[in-house]
Amino acid sequence: MSLELHITLSDADLKLFVDSITEARKQVDTVDAISIVGAARKLLEETNRAELPDFVANRLKHLDTMISMIEDAGFALPEEDRDNVLAALAYFSSQDDVLPDNVPVLGFLDDAIMIELCMRELQYEIEAYDDFRIWRDNEATRRGESRAGLMLNRVEWAEARRQEAIERMHRRRREAYAGGSWTPVLFKVR
Repeated sequence: MSLELHITLSDADLKLFVDSITEARKQVDTVDAISIVGAARKLLEETNRAELPDFVANRLKHLDTMISMIEDAGFALPEEDRDNVLAALAYFSSQDDVLPDNVPVLGFLDDAIMIELCMRELQYEIEAYDDFRIWRDNEATRRGESRAGLMLNRVEWAEARRQEAIERMHRRRREAYAGGSWTPVLFKVR
């Protein structure tokens, strides 16, 4: 039997998490990215060995996505975006989180809530990264190469997206004027 619970975080509750991430953000300026990522990875390893509620386990999987965004040289996050992701990861590397991780069952609940909040805050970065990874994997398959051996970057990805947009524009134009040919009315094309 499963039980569905809905948690409403009040402004005061959210303030606890905002204050915690604000403190963690200060670490980004004083601790190197390798240490922050390493500590977040350590948390993932610890949680992989623990029996966790599904709510927590499902959210902790997203932590790996944030780590990958930082480490993926092909994606090469711009510095400001990278700092935002590092700030999120710094929270997970901190020993001073809202609930100590060694509290049975509930110890990682605050981490799961923070991941949920970070995923919402970093939604567009994560969507762009997912899009980039899918494109890179498809491109590796198309070229018959392994993803590991294929060094593609955001510039190539952006060019591929631009080409897709132009092709989509032309296809839509052809579909809209399927019965005849399109000729501009407002301007003259040479």
